[in-house]
Amino acid sequence: MTSLLSRWKADLPASIVVALVALPLCLGIALASGAPLFSGIIAGIVGGIVVGTLSKSPLSVSGPAAGLTVIVLGAIQSLPTYEAFLLAVVLAGVMQLALGFSRSGVLSEFVPSSVITGMLAAIGLILILKQLPHAIGYDGDYEGSFEFLQADGFNTFSAITNTIATSVEPGAIIIALVSIVFLFWWEKAKPKDGPLRYLPGPLVAVVIGVVANILFGMLSPGLQLKPTHLVQVPVSDGIAGFLNLFSFPDFTAISNTTVWTVALTLAIVASLESLLSVKAVDALDPQRRTTDKNRELMAQGGGNMVSGLIGGLPVTSVIVRSSANVEAKAETKMSAIYHGAWLLLSVMFIPTALNLIPLAALAAVLIQTGYKLAKPALFVQRYQQGWTQFAPFVVTVLAILLTDLLVGIVIGLVVGFVFVIGRNLRPAVTFACDGDDCLVRARRNLYFMHKPELQKTLDRVPDNMNVMIDLSSTNYVDLDNVEIINSFIKGAKYRGISVILRGDIAENTAPKIDAPLTRVQYV
Repeated sequence: MTSLLSRWKADLPASIVVALVALPLCLGIALASGAPLFSGIIAGIVGGIVVGTLSKSPLSVSGPAAGLTVIVLGAIQSLPTYEAFLLAVVLAGVMQLALGFSRSGVLSEFVPSSVITGMLAAIGLILILKQLPHAIGYDGDYEGSFEFLQADGFNTFSAITNTIATSVEPGAIIIALVSIVFLFWWEKAKPKDGPLRYLPGPLVAVVIGVVANILFGMLSPGLQLKPTHLVQVPVSDGIAGFLNLFSFPDFTAISNTTVWTVALTLAIVASLESLLSVKAVDALDPQRRTTDKNRELMAQGGGNMVSGLIGGLPVTSVIVRSSANVEAKAETKMSAIYHGAWLLLSVMFIPTALNLIPLAALAAVLIQTGYKLAKPALFVQRYQQGWTQFAPFVVTVLAILLTDLLVGIVIGLVVGFVFVIGRNLRPAVTFACDGDDCLVRARRNLYFMHKPELQKTLDRVPDNMNVMIDLSSTNYVDLDNVEIINSFIKGAKYRGISVILRGDIAENTAPKIDAPLTRVQYV
């Protein structure tokens, strides 16, 4: 703990940035889920403090996830009460604990890197495209939306054109442009020494937005943004009113089969999203630290249990918050914990001040974050790595852009695995002859899928030849392939073939390669 606290100079400023990014996303996702607005704030607080404490991920930040909005909305509508839904969230957390103890986190290691980078690039592009309407002054779609088809009837692209045609707010445009220019300027001009190096650019951008909107009201009321274009945190009347914003699960609904179905769905989808997010954050980490995925599942399970017990939405590791955390130069998981504390303290004591923040200023912060995730150099780099990397990358990007996060990832995984299988189906056995000498060489380990190739290659050996079967490049040969080699050796003496078997695999594989027959040598 001492080593974690020693990095506070990096983690504390980063946590403020993450809290600013998280606040409207928590509210927007709760709104889209058909849940009380404060339930999104609860999930954000729990994701920061509880999951941040339990997790071993140094940079991942958890909270309510856009990928669960459709599931949560359907669940709330199908269950008799919101309190019954909270019970499903608690049970989902218990299931996630079981997944962690069963070491299911290892499944994330099978996700191709091209799909992970494609997911990051797609999220970056979505952030830019989805935040442009907010920057211009249209807030019809909720903050944090990742779906191509929006609830307001538009899609990601038509929302932008519709905003330009009908909903332009000059005040929002001014705030967004000034904020974006400042953020990119501060990225380059930020001092490397002195106290100003700890000043978060997004915090300054938010202050610029608040001050500008107040000045608009004083000097040019036509430019001032309406409350619908500002953050809308629930305001309570004192501590008692604040405590009334929390709600608790209805344990009498535990016999309801729909509750268990919802819990299982939440556990599976939330676990998948968390594992992919943590995997992606590890790739963004400048220190390239690796997160214990099984521990992460248990941390997410603990977080969902707590969130459900006090009225919050389900939580997952969220790539938007996490990437903002990385870009803000956080160094340890204390940044996630601090961000949860900032959310709690701000909604308790300064909700009115939070409601002065223009969504256009926060849109500028997210647009900069999106650009960093989807820089053109990333696309060039993947293209230079060849089509086996570039094709799954591009398919993942397009699939996420044109559907939603989870569906797009599944499509990307399918295409990625096709290319992985294709690479492994490349010839593993080579054959060459020179005069009376032939060479059959295994270029890599021989698995079950290589049986037809090995059999076909050995069938090409003519009679009365000297053959070397070279297994020196392998450290594993599937038993079915061992049987094929044994069968060839047994038949060799009847065809006048002299066999030399090279490779230690003959001594380490069971059943073993047959003992030397007539004219058979081992080297």
